[in-house]
Amino acid sequence: MTDLDFLFNPRSIAVLGASSKPGKIGYEVLKSIIDAGYEQKIYPINIKGEEILGMKSYRSILDVQDDMDLAVFALPAKYAPKAMDECGQKGVSGVVIISGGFKELNGEGAELERRTMETAKRYGIRVIGPNCVGILGLDAKFDTFFQPNYAMSRPKKGNISVLTQSGTFGLSLLECFAMEGLGVSKFVSYGNKADVDELDMLRYLENDEDTKIIVLYVEGLPYGREFTELAKNIGKKKPIVMLKAGRTKSGAAAAKSHTGSLAGNDAVFIGAMRQSGVILVDDIDEVVDVVKILSMQPLPSGNKVAMVTNGVGPCVVATDEIEYAKNLKLSELDKETVVKLKEHLPDFCVFSNPLDLTGSATAEWFGYSIEILKQDENVNTIMPFFVFQDGPLSQSMKELHDFMNKFNDEKKPMVCVATGGEFTKKQAARLQKNGIPCLFTPKRAVQALDKVVLYANFLRQRANLSPST
Repeated sequence: MTDLDFLFNPRSIAVLGASSKPGKIGYEVLKSIIDAGYEQKIYPINIKGEEILGMKSYRSILDVQDDMDLAVFALPAKYAPKAMDECGQKGVSGVVIISGGFKELNGEGAELERRTMETAKRYGIRVIGPNCVGILGLDAKFDTFFQPNYAMSRPKKGNISVLTQSGTFGLSLLECFAMEGLGVSKFVSYGNKADVDELDMLRYLENDEDTKIIVLYVEGLPYGREFTELAKNIGKKKPIVMLKAGRTKSGAAAAKSHTGSLAGNDAVFIGAMRQSGVILVDDIDEVVDVVKILSMQPLPSGNKVAMVTNGVGPCVVATDEIEYAKNLKLSELDKETVVKLKEHLPDFCVFSNPLDLTGSATAEWFGYSIEILKQDENVNTIMPFFVFQDGPLSQSMKELHDFMNKFNDEKKPMVCVATGGEFTKKQAARLQKNGIPCLFTPKRAVQALDKVVLYANFLRQRANLSPST
């Protein structure tokens, strides 16, 4: 079953275990749903039948007269089997089990999960969780998080969808996206993935028009071959960025204790992902960096990088990183490019790659240089390194942003780098608001671009294969 739309666009939501006490999970989940602006019907379910957040509550979901699409469990694990049976009698389509205390604890917890899921299967209920933070659906304006808004930032609406086994990792990533101005369409934390898993969600997101980029955090993939085939098909339409944890023996043991997942052979896994076009990343910073480039810029048509800067030191670091990179190389500037640069720029600039405009560079120098580099067929990606702190550039920031806002090349991306304090971060945020990614260090920029180029290579290779391949 791939139509899981009732999870993201529910016509009604019940919160089982809703509480009137701030700080309780049942209170915070209900409040998150309300605060997100959810405009459909909400039904708090509480055995006491007390008023919660100004809303009438019901002792049982069976007491609700209306139809029900989605139920969220914020109650102790021991009550889950009975609650699932009542949801089945009510005709609920989907259940999100926030509660922990199931398979991840083994023993009695595993038996509770088995009984709960056996009941769900009997009624045809699809289940997210247990042991998760649930769903964020920005199109339908709701989330099931028990993290209050004052403690956790939510991102704006966008075209990135996140699937994560770890709720903590997923929430941290959402806050990073919010700080970087990146927008999210859908988010699913599925914890123990007793029912709905990566395959279900990928099949749904494959044809979801609101999703252009998929981000995955996984700890175990027991259905490797099926996953790689699905990922290969999706990768031709939209990129999949994956952070895989539990890749070492110790990490696999930690993953098993976390969500009961089993990790496989790492070398085999890496090879399979590369063949499928999945972009493997190593940490949360790299997720953000890669997604920034993918969401803001076109894919590069080749692997050649040209740098331009008003402070060459970081470019030296980047040059080393490009040498280490597997998919990048420095552009050799065309002779005509050098001639054009020399016609307009002072002769004390260093006309090579990196193109060093020196600390005297103004916004006008940067704008001219980028336009010339843009015309060079030996350049596939332009990488400006800004020292925003330098007086000549800092005094011409309006001119720089005016130019950068007009920069547009459907085949030649630009990835900026700038390291510094509050002033630098402010300028970087302005660039990103207008679709120009700005990364914080040379190493991060090169490593992220390297993986974007690898994905672009995958697409070109797939395009050249015959339809029957």
